[in-house]
Amino acid sequence: MRAMLKLSGLIDAMNDGVGKLVYWLVLVAVVVSSGNAVVRYTFNNSSNAWLELQWYLFAAIFLLCSGYTLLRNEHIRIDIVLGRFSKRVQAMVDIFGIVAFLFPMALIIMVLSWPMAKDSFLTNEMSSDAGGLIRWPAKLLIPVGFFLLTAQGVSELIKRIAFLAGLIDEPGEKMHGHS
Repeated sequence: MRAMLKLSGLIDAMNDGVGKLVYWLVLVAVVVSSGNAVVRYTFNNSSNAWLELQWYLFAAIFLLCSGYTLLRNEHIRIDIVLGRFSKRVQAMVDIFGIVAFLFPMALIIMVLSWPMAKDSFLTNEMSSDAGGLIRWPAKLLIPVGFFLLTAQGVSELIKRIAFLAGLIDEPGEKMHGHS
């Protein structure tokens, strides 16, 4: 189990690093969006490439931070109900949720989106809008994002099992609740 906890730590570090890098994409998205608005309303001009870049940045932020969000325990949940139970019951509910819901959903999306991203890359798919961008980077974000989420699910599962086995005090920075 110690090796599994080490793997969990590596996954946590990976998603923490990705999350902190993606923070910068938020700034880039704000600058690009603001620039687009200024150009559109000041000069009555617009660019499909810049508009699509906004969309790509939003997709990158949303998809690449899903694992980071799970690491930080910031996904939406029903804390008002679950918070009334012991930490052990909360861990058991988390294990059930990870195995019954998170893994099937994330793995299906990751597996089904990979051929779409690969085909887009191989055909050098372009936007149908005039002056638009290539599509494969945005499509690649889907399987990569769901890989990061699945990996973090593995880490969270390891931590919950270790907690129930008495090997760690708590399965993360925060368990059910926001500080």
